[in-house]
Amino acid sequence: MLGRLDATGTLRLVARSTPLRPEVARDLADRLTPAQPDHSWEGVRFTSWGSRTPLDVVLVEPELVAEIAVDTALERGSWRHPVRFARLRLDTTVADVPPFGASG
Repeated sequence: MLGRLDATGTLRLVARSTPLRPEVARDLADRLTPAQPDHSWEGVRFTSWGSRTPLDVVLVEPELVAEIAVDTALERGSWRHPVRFARLRLDTTVADVPPFGASG
């Protein structure tokens, strides 16, 4: 699951990704920080598109920026189809990413 901050600083769900390659998943796992108990998505039930079956999601702190490949289909501000992870952008901070809903 991918999130993006909006203009008020609220973390919004914007996409889900295709499965990650094992080496990418291991690298990300080493870099991610477990979420604090007050994470804004705590208690949210995530499901796959067109399914009611809950996904097993581990929440993390929104500290990293990922470059992703997307199509143009949006639905209520989220990409409708799974996005493809391209790479981590270690040269960019979350503060550098324009807020959700802003152009760019």
